[in-house]
Amino acid sequence: MTMRKIIHCDADCFFAAIEMRDDPSLAKRPIAVGGSSDRRGVISTCNYEARRFGVHSAMPSSTALRLCPDLLILPHRMEAYREASQQMRHIFYDYTDLIEPLSLDEAFLDVSDAKEFKGSATLIAQEIRARIQKEIGITVSAGIAPNKFLAKIASDWNKPNGQYVITPAQVDEFVAKLPVKKIFGVGKAMAAKLAELNIFTCADLQKLSVFELSQRFGQMGSRLYKLSRGIDERQLTVDRRRKSLSVENTFAQDLSSLSHCLHELPALSQQLAIRLRRVDDDYKVVKLFVKIKFSDFSISTIERSANSIQLEEFISLCSEAYQRKQQAVRLLGLGVRFVDLREHNRHVQLDLFMPDTLYQSMHTSSPLPQETGFELLAG
Repeated sequence: MTMRKIIHCDADCFFAAIEMRDDPSLAKRPIAVGGSSDRRGVISTCNYEARRFGVHSAMPSSTALRLCPDLLILPHRMEAYREASQQMRHIFYDYTDLIEPLSLDEAFLDVSDAKEFKGSATLIAQEIRARIQKEIGITVSAGIAPNKFLAKIASDWNKPNGQYVITPAQVDEFVAKLPVKKIFGVGKAMAAKLAELNIFTCADLQKLSVFELSQRFGQMGSRLYKLSRGIDERQLTVDRRRKSLSVENTFAQDLSSLSHCLHELPALSQQLAIRLRRVDDDYKVVKLFVKIKFSDFSISTIERSANSIQLEEFISLCSEAYQRKQQAVRLLGLGVRFVDLREHNRHVQLDLFMPDTLYQSMHTSSPLPQETGFELLAG
């Protein structure tokens, strides 16, 4: 088994968490996000208050209301959820470019070659969770393990707002006690078939050879043989490299004026510069941007071409964005947009003797049209 360090990050009751973040009065009451009960709607997610009544995702809204008459079912606000998802992704990219998103609220990270915390996946996961809570205002649980299968299971072990580590030395003991229903692909029907064979745990599965399992379950049999032993050799499916990097701060008290906003920019700019140093040379900065979230939760974003972080430009952008509403500000964000030179160069072949004008244009800051632990695995 290839020894890797995989983190699975999974936001806790994601949609509901965003709603509670944006309206703190909802935090202590049972809420769900989903469709209306009078239109045969379905629950997408719910908070832990609602789960105490037996409410869960994919449940008909009418059933959820019968279980919990005081349940407040809120409509989806996909723009807010996508924004938070992108913020999480930006944080992930500060530690690795090997990211496999599974949905808006969860992703695998391969930190096998990460330099932060001397390569400790445990400490990296802790910092990621702390940053998400501070910068985005929601909690995330994490699982750390040598492969994707175990990391995903581990992230569910200490929910909410926790993490669980499975070291290579612990794999055998951990999977032996694992119920077979925890194996991805083992649904109710498969679990019932296995129960007929007195197979309830991975230890029970381990008593059968790969030949016996393949005979009974076909291709799934080979998969059961490996996963019941904690073997998962799948690499992360990385969809794309980063297109931007940003820092944000949500203030405990709204900033009441433009001057208060401008006062916060030097610290944010310095924080952005520190993070930018971690980005490799395959990225070229082509734009700066400022994001403002006003007290009414409306968002204004403005950007400008640039090839480096410039505080004066951020001040100008912030001033321009603020004038659009001139309201109190609850969040300020600064960022840069990149061109990925590795992707760009794959699609560009230059003539051996290029004109001087083309050579000069390649070395300007003109934007391109796209805008786009385990402690060291041992202790």
